[in-house]
Amino acid sequence: MNEDDVDRPAPVPVPHTELSPGALRGVIEAYVLREGTEYGARDVDLEVKVAQVLRQLERGEARILFDTVDETIDIVPLRRGERSRP
Repeated sequence: MNEDDVDRPAPVPVPHTELSPGALRGVIEAYVLREGTEYGARDVDLEVKVAQVLRQLERGEARILFDTVDETIDIVPLRRGERSRP
């Protein structure tokens, strides 16, 4: 951890239900299209990936976080046993 991280505010959780359908889809698409989110040896269709992430958000297995410093948004999968609160 560097000194800048000490005073950095924590990212703000954004309930997926608070986003418009278009904004939510845009956030999910940006997440699944990022490098490093490949699903293995075979290609998975974008629609399938979007649906999978949406289900994770709906089940509380992932959450959307907004970084107020960088003004970026991300989807963060939660660890097994950890659940996002409504």
